[in-house]
Amino acid sequence: MRQAFTPAEFKRRRRRLMGMMVPGSVAVVPGAALKLRNRDVDYPFRQDSDFFYLSGFAEPDSVLVFAPGREHGEVILFCPERDGLSERWNGERMGPERATQMLGVDDAFPVGDLGDILPGMLEGRETIYVMLGEHPEFDQRLLAMVSDIRAREAGGAQPPGEFVTLKHLLHEQRLFKSPGELKIMRKAGAITTAAHHRAMRNCKPGMTEAQLEAELVHEFMTSGARHAAYPSIVGGGANACVLHYIDNRDTLRAGDLVLIDAGCEYQHYAADVTRTFPVNGKFSEPQAALYDLVLRAQLAAIDACRAGNAFNIPHETAVGIMVDGLIEFGILEGERADVIEGERYKTFCPHKTSHWLGLDVHDVGDYRLDGHWRDLREGMVLTIEPGIYIPNDEERAGIPERWRGLGVRIEDDVLITADGPEVLSKAPKQRSEIESCMAER
Repeated sequence: MRQAFTPAEFKRRRRRLMGMMVPGSVAVVPGAALKLRNRDVDYPFRQDSDFFYLSGFAEPDSVLVFAPGREHGEVILFCPERDGLSERWNGERMGPERATQMLGVDDAFPVGDLGDILPGMLEGRETIYVMLGEHPEFDQRLLAMVSDIRAREAGGAQPPGEFVTLKHLLHEQRLFKSPGELKIMRKAGAITTAAHHRAMRNCKPGMTEAQLEAELVHEFMTSGARHAAYPSIVGGGANACVLHYIDNRDTLRAGDLVLIDAGCEYQHYAADVTRTFPVNGKFSEPQAALYDLVLRAQLAAIDACRAGNAFNIPHETAVGIMVDGLIEFGILEGERADVIEGERYKTFCPHKTSHWLGLDVHDVGDYRLDGHWRDLREGMVLTIEPGIYIPNDEERAGIPERWRGLGVRIEDDVLITADGPEVLSKAPKQRSEIESCMAER
């Protein structure tokens, strides 16, 4: 598959990051390592998002170093060497010899030489930017290097004076998507839209949740997305009320709703989309009423995704509409303001309406600045996913039976633009569209 970005885009990202670093500093960014699944089988490798964002390099056990002002190159990659036997089993490696040309880094070394070379890059630097806590084993190794420099201080060695987290600088940069990133995210949204459309067309009573999940995976892979961005949720009936239900093992029944929360990962970027629809293709009256309420909340929240609005405005908008509806249905009691102030709606609407989206499905970036919800700005991408869940349990015994066991969530991916919100995912969500789609079976 052709790479989404040229080396020039990664160079721009690296230059921007180094431009925000204080004078006399160095930054160290480790990549991901292979992780054992069981015995001699590893989990499929997926590069650390921060490391990939800065390098475009997708091989494990590598380290990226930023050393502004270094005479022999400011951006240095440590990566595995080429090895004929290993490559015969696991595929071709890039190797440090080709990294400078293929990735546009200034210098590259075998990762086995890290312990000999990196301390020299740290010595004499006042500040080390790191991702402390993200890679504990590497943190310990880095701390040991600094301790060794300090042990030689009497002989003239100059140890770094402080560790500073790299998260704020890098994650603020990642929060605003470039045109190249948005092109990939639109593609991820289109693939995920097609997958949800396929699931609706092929859903029928008697199939299992796992079989419906297979329809999603089929569309992801045939469209160029090798993996799902997260474990797909396919919850029929009361399983839709379990927010992170991923067992996907029950049989789908006529008369029930099924909630699918699934998105592909395309060239490392995530989509995150939820649709809820009737297993038999026709909404019952209470299902339709609850669904329409959530849809009204979602559409209004999307409309509130405008540059200058605080991040929490879409959530507040959705909550107000859902509370009005739940009071009208007799599911909640009391005055609107009291229900919202007392957060009694959280019994049925327990989660936030939005999160950032990008290289990670719950992407990086601060939600608050100086204690206040930050304003939405052009280039940000977030989800809009209001939901109402009414479990059929003893706590809800006083609620009319017609509502119990229903769970509805509707989620789309939204880009903030100068002209208003752009929805990146377009799977059917009006009831008439859903029923028409399912009639194609």
